[in-house]
This record gives sequence, structure tokens and C-alpha cells, in this order.
Amino acid sequence: MAWNLLFTSDIGLLSLFTIVFMILMAAYLLRYALRHAAEDEAKQLAAPKNVAPGR
Repeated sequence: MAWNLLFTSDIGLLSLFTIVFMILMAAYLLRYALRHAAEDEAKQLAAPKNVAPGR
């Protein structure tokens, strides 16, 4: 009965759309954060070590 209500009613379809949208948005944000964290780590490792801070 719950599956029938989810796929056939207007509120059920809106709920299903919201659930799918939130899952996709979470996956995108996770990918975005991991990619930028890796870029920052690569920049940190590539930075020269013998330069004094502030100069």
C-alpha cells in the first residue's frame, strides 16, 4: 500500500523526487569536497619548504 501511494499520488511523487534530489545533491557535494581537498593537499605538498612565512 505504501509503495502504491508513493508512486501514484501527487504527494508521493513529490516526496520521491525530493528523496532522489537530496541523494544526488549529497553525492555531488561529497565529490566536490573530496576533489578540492585533494587539490589543496597537492598544492601544499608542491609548495616550497624553505620560504619563510610572510615573505
